[in-house]
Amino acid sequence: MANLNKVLLMGNITRDPELKYLPSQTAVCEFGMAVNRTWTGQDGVKKEEVTFVDCSCFGKQAELISKYKKKGDPLFIEGRLKLDQWEAQDGSKRSKMRVVVENFQFLNRSSGQFGPGAGQGGQQGAGYSGEGEYGGEQGGGQVQTTPAARQPYRAAGRPAPARPAAAPAAPNYDAGDVPSMPEDEQPQIKEDDIPF
Repeated sequence: MANLNKVLLMGNITRDPELKYLPSQTAVCEFGMAVNRTWTGQDGVKKEEVTFVDCSCFGKQAELISKYKKKGDPLFIEGRLKLDQWEAQDGSKRSKMRVVVENFQFLNRSSGQFGPGAGQGGQQGAGYSGEGEYGGEQGGGQVQTTPAARQPYRAAGRPAPARPAAAPAAPNYDAGDVPSMPEDEQPQIKEDDIPF
């Protein structure tokens, strides 16, 4: 049976990210997120519900989030659920569900949208894709930035990197609408090629 553990959240950070280092010198950042849900009830009254989620990230991700994000900042994260279990001092068993961040995207504070103005210190609209865990499995990702994040290079007189030409858009045909093809370009089908 196939398994899938994937979480996508977009919300605001509820406390300043806390950066720590494991004995292996792997960076660990813990923070909370609040995710709002708004809907209209059967009585026509608008209602709102807030869900608070604890999050952890590791390696370069942890350092980036702790450096550029603070309480109240919007953030989009992609990760997986992890159940932490431990025994309290009184001997009772405790557990807590958290999200381990695998990818993230800084968002624009004013509109909550992806893009320019989302970060601090020149990391506008920056995202990070990588993996990390306690065993030092970090790596595999790299910082990706929007064109607005590359503005300092252009301002310094450096040429913008060459962009590949956009591929032409594929035609969009409606059901039953078949494009005409000249007779000399139509494929020739033999009776032996038909499987039935």
